[in-house]
Amino acid sequence: MAGINEILVLILIIAGILILPRLFKPQPAHQSDRISFGDKIKNLSVKSRAAISLSIVYPIAMALYLTPWSSNLALYLLLGVLPIIIAWALFWILSGSKNA
Repeated sequence: MAGINEILVLILIIAGILILPRLFKPQPAHQSDRISFGDKIKNLSVKSRAAISLSIVYPIAMALYLTPWSSNLALYLLLGVLPIIIAWALFWILSGSKNA
């Protein structure tokens, strides 16, 4: 005999298959609303371009300096990758607070 958990899981699966796609129908986008990737890149500010470039160059420079492939992997993650993650997280949080 099926327990209550199995019945609830079946109801959840059926609801997910039948109901959720109807709730989240994609809205048709107008051709004028679409911005190509090239146009987005052209509209980047100097600060954004510098931040993206630094996000690529800094971990590479730290990898060459610390050589994490031979040792110092934890130090590389701490000094080479974590600052980039924190910086972009702060940027994301601050840009969200400006829009709110």
